[in-house]
Amino acid sequence: MSRVRTRFAPSPTGSLHLGNVRTAVLNWLVARHHGGEFVLRIEDTDAARNEPGAEARLLEDLAWLGLHWDEGPYRQSERRAIYDRHAGRLLDEGKAYRCFCAPETLEAERARALEAGRSPRYSGTCRRLDPDDAAARAARGEPHVLRLATPDQGQVVVDDVIRGRVVFDADQIGDFVIVRSDGLPTYNFAVVVDDDAMAITHVIRGAGHLSNTPHQLLVYEALGASPPAFAHAPTVLGPDRKKLSKRTGARAVADLRREGLHPDAVVNYLSLLGWSSPSGDEVLARERLVEEVTLERVNANDVVFDPEKLRWMSARHIDRMSLETLAAATRPWVEASPYRGLLDGAYLEALDAVRSHLSAFGEVVEQLRPFTGPGSPGGGGQGSAEQTAAGAQTFDADARGVLAAVRSALETVDAWEPASLQAALKDGGREAGAKGRDLYVPVRRALTGDEHGPPLTAILRVQGREAVLRGLEEAMGGTGGGAGGEGVAGKGGEAV
Repeated sequence: MSRVRTRFAPSPTGSLHLGNVRTAVLNWLVARHHGGEFVLRIEDTDAARNEPGAEARLLEDLAWLGLHWDEGPYRQSERRAIYDRHAGRLLDEGKAYRCFCAPETLEAERARALEAGRSPRYSGTCRRLDPDDAAARAARGEPHVLRLATPDQGQVVVDDVIRGRVVFDADQIGDFVIVRSDGLPTYNFAVVVDDDAMAITHVIRGAGHLSNTPHQLLVYEALGASPPAFAHAPTVLGPDRKKLSKRTGARAVADLRREGLHPDAVVNYLSLLGWSSPSGDEVLARERLVEEVTLERVNANDVVFDPEKLRWMSARHIDRMSLETLAAATRPWVEASPYRGLLDGAYLEALDAVRSHLSAFGEVVEQLRPFTGPGSPGGGGQGSAEQTAAGAQTFDADARGVLAAVRSALETVDAWEPASLQAALKDGGREAGAKGRDLYVPVRRALTGDEHGPPLTAILRVQGREAVLRGLEEAMGGTGGGAGGEGVAGKGGEAV
């Protein structure tokens, strides 16, 4: 087999969404699996629909996903001379002809066919024109299109790598337009000229393009070119089982990037929409995807996009990161948050305590809130101010006794380390006659305003001795921070 070359050819008409980036993922993986090239082509000939800045954004999205291209981006808008040359050759060879039929004539023809229960196709009126007469009319400026002369009978066969042999009747296709009246090529013409010129060996795209393939095979035949292998991946449906698209609410890749989903998880999840690993594993590093992905294991059945499964996948990839790498990945979100001061203190410890709760890097901001008590290294007083604004808590006599005993025990701790802090908490509990929730919930509420959260020893470590002792003192006086009801919740165990 010749060197594998795949391509991704988006239009810059809006944001890159998960439905079409799945195609990019599959093309990239197949190219990398075979040690081939991945080509990026921007199909931007429809100027009226092109959105300013869309191309730059889709390049950013592909780069964020790690789908780096080997060639391109090529732009169809810069290749007009190439299309003109090929169209002119087909015209000279009698394989294409000028059509002067007015749009209203064609629409009436279409309506009559549908009313009679026939598939609409061009009747071939202008195919019978003398080429010299047609050329003279065109020279006088009469509007016209170019149509490909196609067979009236026979079959067009698509040997699809995923779907097998798919047969189309030639008489249902008709002579289709390859160059519009404004001189621009149609999709089915330009894509063939480009794929042939760029030596694309595998055209991998969604099943929605299968109906275009017989038209494109006829263009290949007319040009005397060898077609690539075609592979039409299953349609991706939304949770409502409608086709996933921009118009049906498909998530934009840029949104996932802003939220901070792990890019490897996005690639991993999208690869599983129609493909599966021979091992049955789902959480796969990029290297394994490159090693294992083949078109032969892609099935033809529609697949349903599950946003919760995507977030679960992101959490699994985040869990595999080293703490230092995760800290670097989450840093931009923390820097833009009220808790940026933590970056100068015990951020790694705080992050390690909450990392198992992250399905996206951006979620770290909310997870850090419990660490920002009064005078904490990261809060700079911010946490205390937020808690005061939320309303002061009150603690009953038993809870205040627990806080006093724990504070006294913590005052004697020399090394502010997890083992010493855990021992001090238990010593305070024994002194107050409390354990489980009766011990931990009052302390947690006093320091964070919540009854649940990261391990308490991690909170003590990150907030630091001064802030913890002051927070417990304030709570004992009835001015402890955070929102919460009066009294202490019921008994039960809680991890320190």
